[in-house]
Amino acid sequence: MNDQNTPGTNSPYEPHRDGDAPSDVEHTRQLPDEPYGAPASTPTGGSSYAGYGRPAAQGQGSQGSQGPQGPQSPWDDGPGSGYPGQGGGYPTQHGGYPVTGGGGDRGEDTSRRPRLSGWVWPAVAALALVVGLVGGAIGGVAVDEWRDANSSPGRSADGFAGVDTVSEAPLPADNGSIAAVADQLLPSTVQILADVENRSLGATGSGFFMDRQGHVITNNHVVEDAAKNNGAIKVVARDGKRYDAEVVGRSAVYDLAVLFVKDAPEIEPAALGASQSLRIGEAVVAIGSPLGLSSTVTSGIVSAVDRPVTTGNGDDLASYIDAVQTDAAINPGNSGGPLVNLKGQVVGVNSAIATTGSSLGGESGNIGVGFAIPIEQVRVTADQILKDGEARYPVIGATVTTDESGQGALIDGIEPGSPAAKGGLKAGDVVTAVDERQVTDSPTLIVAIRTHLPGEEITLTVDRDGDQREIAVTLDSKVG
Repeated sequence: MNDQNTPGTNSPYEPHRDGDAPSDVEHTRQLPDEPYGAPASTPTGGSSYAGYGRPAAQGQGSQGSQGPQGPQSPWDDGPGSGYPGQGGGYPTQHGGYPVTGGGGDRGEDTSRRPRLSGWVWPAVAALALVVGLVGGAIGGVAVDEWRDANSSPGRSADGFAGVDTVSEAPLPADNGSIAAVADQLLPSTVQILADVENRSLGATGSGFFMDRQGHVITNNHVVEDAAKNNGAIKVVARDGKRYDAEVVGRSAVYDLAVLFVKDAPEIEPAALGASQSLRIGEAVVAIGSPLGLSSTVTSGIVSAVDRPVTTGNGDDLASYIDAVQTDAAINPGNSGGPLVNLKGQVVGVNSAIATTGSSLGGESGNIGVGFAIPIEQVRVTADQILKDGEARYPVIGATVTTDESGQGALIDGIEPGSPAAKGGLKAGDVVTAVDERQVTDSPTLIVAIRTHLPGEEITLTVDRDGDQREIAVTLDSKVG
């Protein structure tokens, strides 16, 4: 079952509802063997959804929990291996997960698309709708576990507003071509080497400069082992020069991390766009260091949007993401690199891939099904990390599983005093929608919740003994 209080940015979900969906996903690790993704979300009514994480309503507090983790990232590997993402797919979690939702202001027009449903990357269960830990803990991970660099010089009291970011990409004359995008983004994209001395831990992945102060965005799974074991983290620029970096903060739930590069070179940061404006079939470009091959550029299209995906590894928090799906070639090592539109703007952070498995027990690589974390979620999480050195995600305080009918998420348990309890949810209720977004299983519920901000009020459509009703719940929050 899914613990609604479990942090979640990386965790697999229940069996895929799409018959042709691959059975394995890798972050630019692989996704768990269990079905890792749910069908692209569809609203139960109307197509207008609030933005990724609307501002919390006045007077609403927020407390959250974390959730299970799922699919693997493309770049996770042992130190010095040169191949990110190895280690096999994460097990898909089944059973009750804490229901959580995370997200933040997208900063763009949010009326065109539904809220991002969230991402799923748990290692044990894909249905972690409840914000909680993969291990089933309702309270979430200890706060100090995530405060890797509370005194980091990379912190900004004003968050995103306090750093020098870019939104427009001044492309050359051949604007709109893949070559122009590559020329613009390659200098801003870096390879990341995260090593742990005398340990078979560490990873190699990708990232990109988000501002002129030296902050780099990447995946949590790329730097997680190094952060936990005092390992060295190096950022390799396009010219091959290496720079020391430290973790400002990271989120296992959203599989994101912010690094601060000491003595950063004078590099123009990547321009940040909006995934909400993406159209299925639109051309996109993936940039990174697959298999240790730095400055690699691949292209493809947007295959789907709002695709619930879960990933995670080991006993860490599950990640649930409302991913942008693409067929651009993404492989181990691409994790943390940018997914870019033809305007030269970053619309997502490459994080997971689906694979058919490998006879060698490793990752089989690209099969044209890759997933990126929407840039709107990246903005929200990075803002929290820059301000506080940690990120928070929304929770309702309930555990959930997928209803046997396949028509919703079954509330398995309610935490006393939680938002779910205060709102009137009861064990046995089947949640079929969050606001106007349809819920078909526990992962889609978790994802839908995590695309909101703590303190926001959401409306759950519930089936109770055959009677349909709407229940308002104000989201709490947890660190993760």
